Amino acid sequence: MSGEAGASRQEPAAAQPWNPRLALLVAATFFMEFLDGTVLTTAIPSIAGDFGVPAASVNITMTAYLMTVAMGIPLSGWLAERLGARRVFCLAIAVFTVASLLCAASQDLTMLTLSRVLQGIGGAMMVPVGTLVVLRGTPKAELLRATAYLVWPGLLAPVLAPLVGGALTTYLSWHWIFLINLPLGAAAFLAALRLVPAVPGDRHRRLDWAGLALTTAGVGALVVGLELASGHPEGPWTWLSVAAGALALAAAAVWMRRAANPLFDLTVFATRTFRATNTGGFIYRLTISAVPFLLPLMFQEGFGWSPLHAGIMVAAVFIGNIGIKPATTPLIRRFGFKPVLVFASLASAVTFALCALLTADTPQPLIFALLVCSGAFRSIGYSAYASVQYADILPGQLTSANAVSATMVQLATGAGIAVGALLLRVFDSSPVLGGVLGSTADHGAVAAYRGAFLSIAVLMLLSTVDSLMLHRNAGAEVSRPGQVPAAEPPRRRPA
Repeated sequence: MSGEAGASRQEPAAAQPWNPRLALLVAATFFMEFLDGTVLTTAIPSIAGDFGVPAASVNITMTAYLMTVAMGIPLSGWLAERLGARRVFCLAIAVFTVASLLCAASQDLTMLTLSRVLQGIGGAMMVPVGTLVVLRGTPKAELLRATAYLVWPGLLAPVLAPLVGGALTTYLSWHWIFLINLPLGAAAFLAALRLVPAVPGDRHRRLDWAGLALTTAGVGALVVGLELASGHPEGPWTWLSVAAGALALAAAAVWMRRAANPLFDLTVFATRTFRATNTGGFIYRLTISAVPFLLPLMFQEGFGWSPLHAGIMVAAVFIGNIGIKPATTPLIRRFGFKPVLVFASLASAVTFALCALLTADTPQPLIFALLVCSGAFRSIGYSAYASVQYADILPGQLTSANAVSATMVQLATGAGIAVGALLLRVFDSSPVLGGVLGSTADHGAVAAYRGAFLSIAVLMLLSTVDSLMLHRNAGAEVSRPGQVPAAEPPRRRPA
């Protein structure tokens, strides 16, 4: 790893002053990318009707998009280093915007799917490269402020997607789900030309083809397996795909630890704060990703509510996300990362367990208040993990850490939906479990959802255990700069 080792001893070239406008621009592009990942869900019947295909067939457009984004992220870091982050970020916005136009103009399912693949290529470059652009110009003391801008799209998009997609499809047409990206993309492109600093790339940087092939294949197989698990977990292809993906990623890790110029510098996992974001943090993101999937289904199938009624109630999570956001940075600065992460995961587990106790007779203001609290705790933990992961990363390791983190976020999101669907099937198909979790009042209608929420509450406690193992001053250089010595000062690697 001589190339990476040398890079880790260098300060980032042409570091720029902290620029809130740049962070806001990157966050806006993230919102477009995250929103388009799930916004089609409510429009599937309309698209199927226009194209004359079964509604189940339209799911391929969502799978193709999510798989392309996940598979493209590993290459994006190298492209940013080779061609320059500004050039790649602007290209990503342009590709995403043009692909959105092609999606809106699609006349059949094949064209829409291919357009979604192109859109996924743009999204795969926007997320990690945009983050890299912001982080490179942000001193550690300002990292909390920077990530405060960057995390809100990941929090809000999954919650808002059903409302946005439903409203556009109902009052206009499904085409507008993509057409709204055109003015947003054009404005973002012009803003990027003005705000993103032009740092030249390294024309001599070599690509680790073997590492790229193994990583891309592994991530792609895992995404396909997770998608299959959310629909047909009992099929043999589901577990075969997951196993193949895990083996490919393991082979990629072995290769990159020995390669002279690896795709990623895997020594980032030696940094405890970064590792925590991809162990306990992975579980945390998985569980909070399962909630927006489970809640609307429980309200509609279990309580008999209309889609609009369910959507309005789920919006309470969005209110909690937004309402607590101004307080997340002061909380982290006051208490530090470890106490905040422990509290957020414990409090989230409690809200999930309380969701398992809900029935159709529960007063709706009480349900709304519970979901507001759940959204608030979700926001606190998500923001803390997003900030602490880079607290002790060396400047030369930032590209690798950023690409690895972006890939893990995509996998955690897909795993959350897959685990939620799998839990529903397990509890729904078990008469014994259904009898234990059901009741006379609801005739077992919400029994499967009770089991699912209780299970993800237990999963969340695993995140709590991981956070308890952090040093009490973990990430102090970021959370309380100049006040408390960092728990794990950056270590320079030997040449």
